[in-house]
Amino acid sequence: MFFQLIKKILTSGPKRLTRDKKSFPVAKDTPYQLVTADRQFDPGESIKTITCVVIEYFSMDYARFKDFILKYKLYHIPFWLCYHLVWLTINIGGLSEVYDYLRFSDTSPKFYFYVVFQLIAVYFNLYYLIPKLLHVGRYFVYILAVLGTILICNAFITSGYFFATLTSGRTLFELFGVYPHQVSQIYFVWALPSTVASMTLAMSIKLGKNWLQTEKRRLRLEKENLETELKYLKSQINPHFLFNTINSIFALIHKNPDLASESLVNFSDLLRYQIYECNDEKTALDKELDFIENFIDLEKLRLDQGHTEMQFDIQDHTTCKQSIAPFILIPFIENAFKHVSKGKERHNFIRMTLETTNRSLQLHIENSKSWDDQASKEQPKSSGLGLKNVGRRLNLLYPGSHSLRIMDESDRFSVILKLEW
Repeated sequence: MFFQLIKKILTSGPKRLTRDKKSFPVAKDTPYQLVTADRQFDPGESIKTITCVVIEYFSMDYARFKDFILKYKLYHIPFWLCYHLVWLTINIGGLSEVYDYLRFSDTSPKFYFYVVFQLIAVYFNLYYLIPKLLHVGRYFVYILAVLGTILICNAFITSGYFFATLTSGRTLFELFGVYPHQVSQIYFVWALPSTVASMTLAMSIKLGKNWLQTEKRRLRLEKENLETELKYLKSQINPHFLFNTINSIFALIHKNPDLASESLVNFSDLLRYQIYECNDEKTALDKELDFIENFIDLEKLRLDQGHTEMQFDIQDHTTCKQSIAPFILIPFIENAFKHVSKGKERHNFIRMTLETTNRSLQLHIENSKSWDDQASKEQPKSSGLGLKNVGRRLNLLYPGSHSLRIMDESDRFSVILKLEW
């Protein structure tokens, strides 16, 4: 297309291009406005036209040119030229010797046979044998096909030595120091190792590239699945928490309206934190501890404090800013309030110790249980949803950096959790 355009410039008559209030010569069928000039053909002006068209052509078609290079893998050419020139430099000497060899030596034709037929073998393997045989699991057929490709292309490379004798008019012994009956030495000792090395290098790069792409794709999908699962688990925890809290306030409305009003204020603070401040994967530790204290105060209001011992000790010894997954501790505290034993005939209690340092967090919480196990058996399966979700979240967010111990005894339920930052 480009050369046809240049030809039209030289053979079209005196045409001119008008663009941005400027005029300069151009050929027909270009995307510019053409104006006929009543003057004779000027060769110098046509040269200027060609220069302008060349600049415009390559500037407008740079993206298409880049796509063409990438589509047909033309960027491989410099790589293979450098690869073969490096080996030639090692065998011959410096760059000046390589230049003299390629231009003046009678043995240089065999070098081009190496380049051409090794590239044929390499790309036949990369873009036909690997997709058609290796990727579909036909390993034995693939190995045979690769061996056959190497042997056939190696035979053509060996013929390059004999081609050099035809182009130079000299004998094989004069050029390479071997006789024609010693062709096996050329084939197996000289040509074959080089061909195998080229095939091995190309396969290593191709398979390594495919492995990296597959690994990146796997990691991306794993990350997307992890984020999806975490969002799903968190979406289950939040309504679960809201449901229990609303039930607590509803129970207070009939018992003590003033306390219910106070609970609504605390509840609004909890909602504000839940909606606006804990949407990220991690939240500030001090904010989470404040949320836990408000949550405990809210839960205390619905219990009979005269018959339930409640001890809550929160010790924050951190000297630097730490972060924690939001709502990771709430299900354990919520579970203690929900399933604490009730009744005046026995000792009911909830005890919690939460200690944080610059290196770890440790939570120990236990609550008394009812002697009647029938109630727990009749609970719906959804009652343990909070603990199941938080256990799964711990495995996803703190793999290898947490320990969780749950003890379900006849008269008490205990949880010991340790997180490392």
